[in-house]
Amino acid sequence: MTTIIAGHFQLQQEIDGARQALLDAGFPNERISAFFVNQPGQHDAHELGGDRLLSPGAKDTPEGLAKGVATGGAVGAAIGAATAPLTGPAGPIVGGLVGAHVGSLYSFSEMKDKGEPEQGGENVIPPRKSGMMIAVALPDGDEARAVELLRGLGAHHIERAEGTITAGDWTDFDPLSLPQLVA
Repeated sequence: MTTIIAGHFQLQQEIDGARQALLDAGFPNERISAFFVNQPGQHDAHELGGDRLLSPGAKDTPEGLAKGVATGGAVGAAIGAATAPLTGPAGPIVGGLVGAHVGSLYSFSEMKDKGEPEQGGENVIPPRKSGMMIAVALPDGDEARAVELLRGLGAHHIERAEGTITAGDWTDFDPLSLPQLVA
C-alpha cells in the first residue's frame, strides 16, 4: 500500500486536465486513477441494496422503539384495567394496544435531526462527497507536490488515503470509508 492523494472536480474536462498536469509533473500514468463516486447510499454495497443494513443515525431506532412500545403498552394496559368496570374485559387489551402505539410514536422524539452527529457514531465526519475524482499513488516524499498541484488546478475536498493503484485502477478504494481531508 502507498499513500494516495485524491481530489474532486466538477467536470470531466477538469479531470482530463488534472491527469495531463500530473503526467507533465512526472507522475506515471499507471499510478493515476480517475473515476466517479456515487452519492452516499447509492453504492449498492449491501446485498439488499444501499450501503448499510442500518443508516448511520438510525441504528438506535429498534431499541428506542422497543422502549416506547413496552412503556406505552404497560401504561395503556394499566389505564384500561382501571376502566374495566366501564369498558369490560376488552379495556386492558385495547388500552395496551393504544398505549403501545402511542409509545412507539414517542421514539420519533428521539430521532436525530438531519446532519446531527451521533455520540461516538459513524456520522461524526461527513461522508465522502459524490462526483468526479482523480487520485495518484505517490512515491515517497511527493505528497506536498501532488497536493499543491491538485489545489492549483482547483480541486476541492483533497484527501489522503492508503491504498493501491494498479494500471490506473484504485483497486481497494472504499467509497464508504471516511475521507481524511488534507488541510
